[in-house]
Amino acid sequence: MKIDFTAILFEFIGIGVNGFCPLASGSKGNALFLGTEQTRILIDAGLSAAQVEKKLGEIGVSLDTIQAILITHEHTDHIKAVPQLAEKWKIPVLANAETAKSIVSSLNCRPRFKIFTTGEPFSFGDLEVLPFSIPHDTPDPVAFRIRTPKHTLGICADLGYATSLVRKMLERCDFLYLEANHQPSMVHACARPAVYKERVLGRQGHLSNEACAELLKSLAHEALLHVYLAHLSSECNSEELAIKIVKEALSQTVSRANLSIAYQDRISTPVLFR
Repeated sequence: MKIDFTAILFEFIGIGVNGFCPLASGSKGNALFLGTEQTRILIDAGLSAAQVEKKLGEIGVSLDTIQAILITHEHTDHIKAVPQLAEKWKIPVLANAETAKSIVSSLNCRPRFKIFTTGEPFSFGDLEVLPFSIPHDTPDPVAFRIRTPKHTLGICADLGYATSLVRKMLERCDFLYLEANHQPSMVHACARPAVYKERVLGRQGHLSNEACAELLKSLAHEALLHVYLAHLSSECNSEELAIKIVKEALSQTVSRANLSIAYQDRISTPVLFR
């Protein structure tokens, strides 16, 4: 069934932006919006500040209503806008200590940090956030299990493989944002240097379509509502291939969740918290 994106977007704006929407997902920049009746945050801010403001405007959100930026790790495609958003807009940055240190050293800025500890839950507004470790090539990268007053979201990308901890933390979520970065055969065939291929395919790199599909099969349940396929490589993957592989795996489970792409170049289909 074709999704009427325009109708969903208008409804999303009309209910006070109470929901979740990937603004951008991929190696050129990552930023996700999460809003409830009390709280509005960004998860990562790897675009320019102007792009973040523009994309938020497309879903009816003013940048000056954002209360925090929750950071997964310090790669540039996740933190690019942090200096401007922290300094001009005075938005606090929620990160673990290792990521905060890296932000200060790499961006030469000192945001107003709120430091969390990986593996320990914390509250922000009406959100309950549990940051958990994932395998990636930074000192202390994390994914998030986030509980809103109505739903639970699993936000998990930029990881080389799905550990037992990852599987446990993503159990029984209503919404999932999961990495389906590449197709291994396309990585091997591309013209990139060997070091790039080793990194992407390695255990601190990125999840393939098949790895995403296998992970989702283990997580699928009857109450799962929506799955985003995230951080797709523009060179070593395609939207059609990722959807095909993951959809086939999902069809073998009890879940009838909606499946969509988290786009790099435009905002994605939002989900509403009803």
